[in-house]
Amino acid sequence: MSYSRNQKPSFTSLQETFHAYGGQLRMSEALRAGISRYTFYRARDEGLIEPVARGVYRLAELPPLGHPDLIAAMSRFPGAVLCLESALSWHEITTQIPHHVHLAVARGARLPKLDYPPVRGYRYSEVAFGAGIEEFLEDGLILRIYSAEKTLADCFKFRNRMGMDVVLEALKLYRKRQAPQFNKVLEYARICRVEKVIRPYLEAVL
Repeated sequence: MSYSRNQKPSFTSLQETFHAYGGQLRMSEALRAGISRYTFYRARDEGLIEPVARGVYRLAELPPLGHPDLIAAMSRFPGAVLCLESALSWHEITTQIPHHVHLAVARGARLPKLDYPPVRGYRYSEVAFGAGIEEFLEDGLILRIYSAEKTLADCFKFRNRMGMDVVLEALKLYRKRQAPQFNKVLEYARICRVEKVIRPYLEAVL
């Protein structure tokens, strides 16, 4: 994109707008806030802002992202919830390295799909989708992630896809926590309709 030498956009309002959104926002949000496309693209070309995901940018002056794949994926799908292997990794109750960002959506919603970072989507019932969500502020973005207890119940629900060895490892690592809450695991297991499946395994590790 070329620019006239006489054009001297001020980036002050753009920076203020980004800071108001925690340092990261979508181009559509910038346009609604009164930032012109010219100023936006000029800021990008001069390295003032950098892309996080398609249509999502952040101030380049900010510290490097701690979880770039999660930020990129969840910026694209803000209504989704981090689940299964990705949630296990977040809670540090797995030795597996997820090859996809695993995201849950409500039944009937469009499944999230992205080539990079690779995203794998799952549909949950309305009750199961809304249960056990925790929120974390990470790199200026609120991440919605299932709690460790809800994630364990979900893993038993999807045990045939994940592999029982991964699920049982997560349960054993969870047990080593300072204050595991197995009553909550059972509560979510009832919601996910896997209480009869999970109960013998819980009794075995107690």
